[in-house]
Amino acid sequence: MNEDEVFPVDNEDDDIVVTVSMDNGEEVTCEILTIFDVNDQDYIVLLPLDKNGEPNEEGDVIIYRYLEDEDGTPSLDNILSDEEYEAVSKRFNELQDEAFGED
Repeated sequence: MNEDEVFPVDNEDDDIVVTVSMDNGEEVTCEILTIFDVNDQDYIVLLPLDKNGEPNEEGDVIIYRYLEDEDGTPSLDNILSDEEYEAVSKRFNELQDEAFGED
């Protein structure tokens, strides 16, 4: 495994899947869509998968603050303010538009 890799990548499958423990104790399997920066803070966008490993029908995503400790171990933290969430959501929408070639 490459030292710079936070999550192991399966070379035969571009989708990286992680399991996240929610505040209510439920575990949700999610595909990592992207990790990006806003104001020197990293954020991760997760797409919850259904029980068959397919994206949820609504296309809802979960966005967290993304952090790594000095050993490169990842952790997630909730976004607590509406202002921060709005700025991060706006940037994610811009990234989606860029990826799909929309203006």
